[in-house]
Amino acid sequence: MGVLGLRRFFSRALFWLLVKLLLLALVFMAISLALGKIYQGWDDDPERGAVAVENGAFGEGYATPIYLDQGWSANDSLWYYNTTQGSALIPYDFFLALEQADSSERFLTPQLIDKYRYLPQKPTFFNPDGLPVGFVKESYKGQDYVGLTCAACHTGQVNYKGTAMRIDGGPAMADMVGFLTDLERSLAAAVENSDKNHRFVTRVLELNNGYADTAEVQSDLKRWARKIRLYNNINHSKVEYGYARLDAFGRIYNRVLEYVISPAQLRDVLAGAARPDNPDQDLLTQAQVDKVLDGIGETIIGDLQFARVLERLVSTKEGYPGLDMVELEHIKSLIFNEPNAPVSYPFLWDITHSDYVQWNGLANNAALGPLGRNTGEVIGVFAILDWTAHERGWSLSSLLTGQVGKSQQIKFTSSVDLVNLSRLESHLKSLTSPVWPSLDTGTDNPDQQRANTLFGKLPEWQIDWQKARRGRQLYADHCESCHQVVDRTDWNRIVVANMSHLDLMDTDRAMAENSVNYTGYSGNFKNTYQRESVGSLVIKERAPVVQTLTAVTTGEVITAPDPDKWWPRRALDELYLLGKSLFDNQIKASVKSGDYWPDTTANPYNSLLAYKARSLNGIWATAPYLHNGSVPSIYDLLLPVKRKEDPENGLYRPTEFKVGSREFDPVKIGLRSEGYEGFNFRANQRGDFNSGHEYGTAHAPAINGIKQDALTEQQRWELVEYIKTL
Repeated sequence: MGVLGLRRFFSRALFWLLVKLLLLALVFMAISLALGKIYQGWDDDPERGAVAVENGAFGEGYATPIYLDQGWSANDSLWYYNTTQGSALIPYDFFLALEQADSSERFLTPQLIDKYRYLPQKPTFFNPDGLPVGFVKESYKGQDYVGLTCAACHTGQVNYKGTAMRIDGGPAMADMVGFLTDLERSLAAAVENSDKNHRFVTRVLELNNGYADTAEVQSDLKRWARKIRLYNNINHSKVEYGYARLDAFGRIYNRVLEYVISPAQLRDVLAGAARPDNPDQDLLTQAQVDKVLDGIGETIIGDLQFARVLERLVSTKEGYPGLDMVELEHIKSLIFNEPNAPVSYPFLWDITHSDYVQWNGLANNAALGPLGRNTGEVIGVFAILDWTAHERGWSLSSLLTGQVGKSQQIKFTSSVDLVNLSRLESHLKSLTSPVWPSLDTGTDNPDQQRANTLFGKLPEWQIDWQKARRGRQLYADHCESCHQVVDRTDWNRIVVANMSHLDLMDTDRAMAENSVNYTGYSGNFKNTYQRESVGSLVIKERAPVVQTLTAVTTGEVITAPDPDKWWPRRALDELYLLGKSLFDNQIKASVKSGDYWPDTTANPYNSLLAYKARSLNGIWATAPYLHNGSVPSIYDLLLPVKRKEDPENGLYRPTEFKVGSREFDPVKIGLRSEGYEGFNFRANQRGDFNSGHEYGTAHAPAINGIKQDALTEQQRWELVEYIKTL
């Protein structure tokens, strides 16, 4: 055989070797997926882990919750509750061992969990320690953490006279700020109180899950107490959220800014900060700036180093500036943005069938859009971001994030679990909206049949079909042009977000305006290019945070390595994610629908100054209403907001009501809003206004130039009756 023949032989041999290796990899992936699917169905507790609660918050005890038919089996719900997405709140053993700040009771008790309106669970196969719904064990780089899944914020419950109904994908009633504040206090008490500290360290070591000795536990306890305190400190807002609301985007933005800002930019901030009471005087001397930043990383800062910076800023030790809280808040305002636009947790049914998501339509749901959206969410709920910087070189990450040519390039290593995020998104495809409990859908689901039996006997839950038929016509006249009616079980449904600009919708503007107007330092992304609808934009040193967030999620989604997986597995995961996003996503890129301000080269994010309307199937189980949770019931939403010139004896939306109860009002379609010690919501400031969306009222905007007649009181109730049937 000649030289040419040998070359051909070895070329063929190499080709077939590569083919065999590829086939072997595909077989391995198929087996892994099949085994994963089998494992996914192992936890099938018929009660889905739900437990009865006695003497719950606001006097609301309830029997073991029942489930309505939403297309999910018991193991579908339990897998959704207990599948990690890469969130790491604190070490897992710490969560199990921690006591409450003011007592020796454990932090993880049903009473405390219920106080903050998370949902207690019993131990099941996927959840052996009985964590609440949406709390899960996350493993990353050999250590276990407790983290949050999307179920923590997107699982609801409504109660009626002792009967509880879980709503998968529904908005949580959770008070996350209260929960995290209590967690901070409890960690601080475990550090500072000697008796608590001894019990805590003893319990953690007894769990024997990786801590070698007391010194290691003590060191980590201080570190994580500092991290939670930092998170709460950065995200403090003068607008109180209360129950059922969170400024998730504001907090995601701040988390990104915390990691993106470069030490050089931070130095410039501190050196250029003026005294709040005297703009002509520097707040810090150059020596104090040097002292505060001594030993802080050269490229990536991150939360541990940021915590150290803030502690040094308020320290009164020699050489440190000893700032008071007003001065510290001033420094924070130069770096971060106040998360002062809380919104209701959106419901998740139909999300995988929607063209644009988020309250202002910020996220395109086509192609890799869902993966980027969910990655941003995990960053906001405590993903560990082990970003590092490396010397100039070529990589897919540097190419896609515009860092090619930079002397330093960010490598996006983190705990974000992209494969599970993709699987969770697919899982939501089969979730359907809940049906009004007294309506018999013909299902063989035993819980739904039980609900039909229970509520079918109660007159207040009965549908008045004559009213509902008249309400259907009113819905067509006043609502359907924005809120389409869809078949909740149609696999091929596409739910179109109908956008309305802020002046037209006239609801509270805070969330939409913040999403566009908030800016921050862009760190290594300075002078990189970001592709937007109007063309490529150069990211400036201080740029809209929405730009930087897009760059970050691009780096995380496309190229973030999973340090817990062998490199061939990572490569297969990347191929799987890319193929799944491009070929398994039925949503294609499309132009937004509705009456909104278009993006321009001068205002490239103009279209985000809007809010979306979507289908209202299952809306009965999602109170309170409007995007910021400022209206307690559907009936109240059909009332006008009182103007100065309006008569005093009219019917108007309440400007003050209680939030926190899960007790359902089947007449008005809402939750109990008075007569208990819940959060006192007041619609009296930006972020809390209950104005706008006054269709069907005396203040309704003209449609196509034609003034609409206001609904009569009878018509309001007819429309409410029809909405129950959606």
